[in-house]
Amino acid sequence: MSCGLGAIILVLMLVKHDVEHVSDESERLTADLERLKKTEEQLSAKVVNTLRAKAATTGEVEALESEVSKVQREIDQTRVEITARESKEKDLEETIKTIEVKDNTDVVESRQVGEENYLIGLRVEGKRIGILVDSSASMTEEKLIDIIRRKNMAPNARAQGAKWQRTRRVVNWLIARVPSDSVVRVVSFNDKTKTLGGSPGVSGNNASGLGRIVTDMNAVIPGGPTNLAAGLKAMASHNPTDIYVVTDGLPTAGDSGYRSLNPFSGCSALWGGSTSISGECRARLFQHTVNNSGLTKVRTNVILLPLEGDPEAAAFFWRWTALTSGLMISPAETWP
Repeated sequence: MSCGLGAIILVLMLVKHDVEHVSDESERLTADLERLKKTEEQLSAKVVNTLRAKAATTGEVEALESEVSKVQREIDQTRVEITARESKEKDLEETIKTIEVKDNTDVVESRQVGEENYLIGLRVEGKRIGILVDSSASMTEEKLIDIIRRKNMAPNARAQGAKWQRTRRVVNWLIARVPSDSVVRVVSFNDKTKTLGGSPGVSGNNASGLGRIVTDMNAVIPGGPTNLAAGLKAMASHNPTDIYVVTDGLPTAGDSGYRSLNPFSGCSALWGGSTSISGECRARLFQHTVNNSGLTKVRTNVILLPLEGDPEAAAFFWRWTALTSGLMISPAETWP
């Protein structure tokens, strides 16, 4: 009996031990389950983040690939344009090689090279060309005080005046562009006249003859008054078709017979009664000179250089050239 009771007690003790053991294992498993759930959540989050990062990286890569493709297309287009340009340049080079370069037609060499040195609208033309060069004292400088100072210098010093040096360049410019089939006469004038070159007319294709004109021009010493009437009279015998006048203002002297003419009754300077001449008398003298020159129908061009104290000159010379279908030009100080 006691053995049976002992066995029952042993069984009860074993059952209780198993129950307690199962309970502990259950708690352990539950804890493991919670840990695994947390691990799963963490791994899921990592997976999501990884997928998101991968998606972003894929987008960046696609954007870069698109940009690279765009740049590549631009490079290809540029290569095409370069090839086309090189081909065009080659064609132009071949065309240039076939162009015939004309020889320089200027018989007299001019330092002012290039077509940019040709004044707009002014061309040296005509079958019989006359060039009148004012060689009076005022042609040495622009300002009156400088003219007076230069006037009292030695002849060689007077010829070194800035405006006179410019006058020489202007004449050289004109002579260098005389057409080969034209005849030119160059006359310098102050109170006297001189035909330069020692000939009444020189052909435009006569290099030595034109050279003599340049040499004579370089030997002229400016001085004295401006007697435009004397210059036009010397030019009339040339029967010019075109006249080019290089001067700086209205005339200051004329023929002695002016004293008897009513318009000049108050202009005593014309016959030595005064050392200066008024602007009004110079204007009257100019009009009378032109009207009685016998050259009113000859196309006349005037290159008017600057001079202090003669503001009306431009208007009178412009009117003269306009009536003959010529030009009056006051060139920039850098020309020629």
